[in-house]
Amino acid sequence: MTQASRRRGHVSPPTPPRVRLVDVAREAGLSKTTVSAALNGTGRLSPAVREKARETARRMDYRPNATARQLRAGRARLIGYVVGEFAGAPWTFLESPYFAQLTSATAQAALSRGYALVLLPAGSLQDEWADLPLDAVIVADPVADDRIVGDLLAARIPVFSDRSVEGRPGAYWVDVDAGEAVREALDHLAGQGARRPALVLPESATRFHAGALAGYRDWCTALGLPERVALAAEVGNGPVIRAVEEVVGGADRPDALLVVAEASPPLVLEAARRHGYRVPDDLLVVCVSEDATATHTEPPVTTLSLRPAEVAEAGIELLVAALELGREEPSGVLVPTRLDIRESSLRGGGN
Repeated sequence: MTQASRRRGHVSPPTPPRVRLVDVAREAGLSKTTVSAALNGTGRLSPAVREKARETARRMDYRPNATARQLRAGRARLIGYVVGEFAGAPWTFLESPYFAQLTSATAQAALSRGYALVLLPAGSLQDEWADLPLDAVIVADPVADDRIVGDLLAARIPVFSDRSVEGRPGAYWVDVDAGEAVREALDHLAGQGARRPALVLPESATRFHAGALAGYRDWCTALGLPERVALAAEVGNGPVIRAVEEVVGGADRPDALLVVAEASPPLVLEAARRHGYRVPDDLLVVCVSEDATATHTEPPVTTLSLRPAEVAEAGIELLVAALELGREEPSGVLVPTRLDIRESSLRGGGN
C-alpha cells in the first residue's frame, strides 16, 4: 500500500487466517486423527462422531490442502478419459448426446469423490499425455484390439472400460448387454405387428455394436425372418441418415426400423417421410438415443436408452473401490438399458 493511499484512509481488509485441521479438531473436541479419518471416509468411527467432525468442518469453512493430501495418499487424483470409437476425430465425441451425457456424468461422479477428469485424445499413449500422473484411465467404447488399453496396462495404470477388458489384470469394466437390449426392442416391434424389421448401425469395431448386430441376427434366425441391415460408413448424422435412406428406399420395404447408430430422431423421421412412409402407420421406429428431441417430434420417437448417467456412476464407484480400498481382483458391472416407448413404435399410436 502506498503512503498516499494510507493518507486517504484506504486500508485493505486483513486476509482471514486459513482454517487448519487442528482448528477443526479443537472446535469439535476431537483428536486431529479422528477428524482426518472422518473427513476422508476412513477409520472405524461411529456415525455420530463422523457427522460431528464433518459438520464442524463445514461450519468453519475448512478446506483441506490438496497438495498435502496428494502427497500423503501417493495419488494425483486425476482420471484420464478417452473415447476409443472417435480415434480419428478425438474431440468430436462431445457432439454425441450419449457421450456428452456420459462424459458430464463421469466428471460429476468423479469430482464428488475428490477426483478430476482429464480429457485425452484416443489412440496409443502419446507424448503429450503419457507422463501425466494419472491414477487411472477410463476408455469408453474401445475398438477391437485397442492399443491404448494394452499400453496403459503395461504401464501399470488401472483401466476402466467395457466388458472387452474382462479378466485382464488391472482392468475393470462397466457395460450394457447390447444383444439383450436389441432383442427387447425387436420383441416390442414384433408385438406391434412388425414382420420386416430393419437395422441401421455403424461400421464399427466396438463391442457394443458387434453385440447389437449379433442380437439382431439371432432374433431374426429364431423367428425365421430375413435380415435387413444397413451400415453407416462413419458415426454422425450424415452417414447414419444415408444408411437409413438406403434401407427404407429399397425395393424390399421394411415395416419397422431400429436405428442403433446414434442420429437425430427428427432427421430419422424426415428420411422416412421422404420415401413415402407414415410413422407409425407404415413404419415403426425405434432409435438408440439420448437425444431429448425424441420427445418433441411428431410423433414422439421411442428410444432405447443406454443410461449413461447410471453407467458413469457405476464405473466411478468401481474405480474408487479399486483405487482406495485396494480391491485388486478384476470385476465388472452390467447396467440394464431402458426402452422408453412412445408413439413412433405403437401401431396406430395406441398402447
